[in-house]
Amino acid sequence: MGRRLRVDKREYHLPNGTHVEKVAVHPGNAVAILPFRADGACYLIRQYRFVIGDYILEAPAGTLNPGEGPLDAARRELIEETGFQAETFIPRGSIYTTPGFSDEIIHLYEAHGLTPSCLYQKDEDEIIELVRVEREDLPDMIGDGRICDAKTISIICRCIGASR
Repeated sequence: MGRRLRVDKREYHLPNGTHVEKVAVHPGNAVAILPFRADGACYLIRQYRFVIGDYILEAPAGTLNPGEGPLDAARRELIEETGFQAETFIPRGSIYTTPGFSDEIIHLYEAHGLTPSCLYQKDEDEIIELVRVEREDLPDMIGDGRICDAKTISIICRCIGASR
């Protein structure tokens, strides 16, 4: 179907004995990273998403390459989307994005010790702007809808909640 997307329609056997025919989407797994600066602020990206025809604020994120582990993907994606590498990555669990029809898992990481990377090269098919956000502003930005991306809301809750 695409470079990484597979869709299938098959019969599933439910725990109650019912048999149903359903469509399942298998996009592969991904990572999302919330990178924190030394001053406590963090970086989000403002990215154009063609499917919704608009820009949204989100955590740097991306898909795992074949044979790549989540931590290696997080290191690579942080550089690709922000231009920074991190000294420390703290795993913050994982989430299912849309378990009603997809098996995608996004692994969440908090990153610290940011320094500019000499490996930074912007992808031509992405329109991204780096946005500095104060840590204390994140809950209000979720509450008022400025942050509406599910993976970003999840990683903010995991990182902010973990530090309280």
